[in-house]
Amino acid sequence: MTAPVNTTQTVPYATLLSFTRYVGRTGPRKASFVGGLRRQRESGHGFNPHGQLVKALKADIQFRTGGTYLNAVVEQVNARWKPLYEALVPGALRYLESLATPVEVTPTRDALCMIGALPVKINPHFGLRYPDGHGEVVRMHFDEDPPLDLAAVATLHLMGRHMDLVLPNATPVLVDVRRGEVLRPDPSVKAEEVERWLAGEAAGFAAMWAA
Repeated sequence: MTAPVNTTQTVPYATLLSFTRYVGRTGPRKASFVGGLRRQRESGHGFNPHGQLVKALKADIQFRTGGTYLNAVVEQVNARWKPLYEALVPGALRYLESLATPVEVTPTRDALCMIGALPVKINPHFGLRYPDGHGEVVRMHFDEDPPLDLAAVATLHLMGRHMDLVLPNATPVLVDVRRGEVLRPDPSVKAEEVERWLAGEAAGFAAMWAA
């Protein structure tokens, strides 16, 4: 008697974070990364440890409390994550200080975009709206290393590509939290070239997922 064969196959799918991490990798590291994503999705495991920090940052921006919530969250977070928050909060405070005031936190919407045949979820952390009506859509980078150039280009391009859905009359920004630095789109980068590059990356992602 043979064991039953599981014929259920998950469909290739990526979040903005996972896809941009993928494009920043090279060679065999791409395949191992996609394999890990697929296993994680099939197991249903995964946890975001940064949620309380984002919430505290948004509160400090909205209530103009100058870092009160960010400083407090280091003591409020689970002890397991306290070293992580101690590393992140100083840079988050620098970013907070860099913001022009007054500025309001504003809701954003997620968007599901297609890159070739690959669905990618565009999910910013929050939006900002300034008195002149202009907005910024903020995606945060929490890793120890700065964002790779290719990953930053992909992140900013994909958020900008769907800005009408995410937050009209806004521009994308990528915040390198540990260093408190803000990355914005480079006007010299040609959108059509980025589109061609991302289409190839998406095809590779889907092929590795299927393999």
